[in-house]
Amino acid sequence: MNRTKIISSAPGRICLFGEHQDYLGLPVIAAGISLRISVDGELTNERSININLPDINSEESFSMNDEIRYEKERDYFKSCIKILQRNGFTFSKGINCSVKGTIPINAGASSSSALVVSWINFLVKASDQNKNLTDKEIAELAYKAEVLEFSEPGGMMDHYSAALGGVIYLESFPSIKVQKIKPLPGVFVLGNSGEPKDTKTILKRVKFQVLDIVKNLGKKYSDFSLQKCKIEDIEKYSQELNNDQKELIAATIKNRDITGEAKKLLEASNVDLNKLGILINQHQDILRESLNISTFKIDKMIDAALNAGALGAKINGSGGGGCMFAYAPEYYEEVSRAIERAGGESYIIKIDSGVRTK
Repeated sequence: MNRTKIISSAPGRICLFGEHQDYLGLPVIAAGISLRISVDGELTNERSININLPDINSEESFSMNDEIRYEKERDYFKSCIKILQRNGFTFSKGINCSVKGTIPINAGASSSSALVVSWINFLVKASDQNKNLTDKEIAELAYKAEVLEFSEPGGMMDHYSAALGGVIYLESFPSIKVQKIKPLPGVFVLGNSGEPKDTKTILKRVKFQVLDIVKNLGKKYSDFSLQKCKIEDIEKYSQELNNDQKELIAATIKNRDITGEAKKLLEASNVDLNKLGILINQHQDILRESLNISTFKIDKMIDAALNAGALGAKINGSGGGGCMFAYAPEYYEEVSRAIERAGGESYIIKIDSGVRTK
C-alpha cells in the first residue's frame, strides 16, 4: 500500500439479539453488514486535516499545529486523533480525505461507530508509527473516542461489530470477551423508517432505569445480579419493585435468556433457521411491549416483512425510530418490496467483513 494514499472502510451493524443489553454487562449477538462507511484520502506536507463530507454536503478542517479543541457535540474527527495521541501516536503529516457511506445516518445501523472505526484505522495508517493494530485494539480505541470521551451511555457492541465484522457474540462482564460465530446463511433486509430517533435519550431512559433497579436490589440482596437472576426469582424481589420496574427487569432477563438460546442455536452444526426467526420475533415482542422502543410505523414494516415471507424481524438499534431488519433467506426481494409499500426504505444486505484498508 502506498502510504500517501489510504482507503479505510468499516461496516454498519445489526443487533441480532441482546438489544439494550451490552451496557448492562449482558451478552449480545451482532453482525457487520454490507453497508459501509469509507475514508479515502492522502497524506500532505501541510499539518492540517481537511475532510470532505459529500453525503451531508459538508466539510471540516482544523490545524494539527494548534491544540485540538472540541467545538461541537460528538466531535469524532478530533476525538479520534486525541485518543490516538494519548496512546503514543504522532502525526507529522496532514490529511486530505473524503468520507462517504451507504449506511443510513442516525437510523440505528451504527453509522457513527462505523465512521469512528474507519477513521481510527485510517489515522493509525497515517500516523508516524503506521502500526498494524488488531481489530480488537481498533474497536477499543474507537469506543474510547466515541463513548468514553463524550460520556455517552452506549456500550461496545457497535465498535466490535464494525471492527471485527461477521457475526460476533460479545460479553462485557466480568471482562470483555468476543467470540466469532459462523455467518448466517442467506440475506437480510434492512428497512429505514425515516423517523428521527434520539439515541441518547432512549439509552439514558432504559439504561439508567435498569441500573437503578440493580443498585437498589443489590443493597438489600447481596446475591442479586443480572447475570444470574432467573425469571422465577423476580417474585422474591417484588416488595422492592413497582409494576413498571418489575416488568422492566423481567424484560431484561427474558432478553438475556433469548440471547443465550440463540447462541446455542447458532453454534449447532445445522442451524434451525425457523427457530432462529421465532427467537428474533420474541425479542421484538419484548422490545415493543416492555421496553417501549418500537413505533407504529416500524411495527407496520415488521408485519409487512413477516407477511411477505421473512422468518423473523425486529427493530434495530436503540429504537424510537430509525431501522428495523428482517431475516429473509428465501423471499428477500418480496420482503424488500413489502417494507417499501409500508413506507420504509429498504436495503438488501448480507453479513460482511470488518474494518479493512486498501
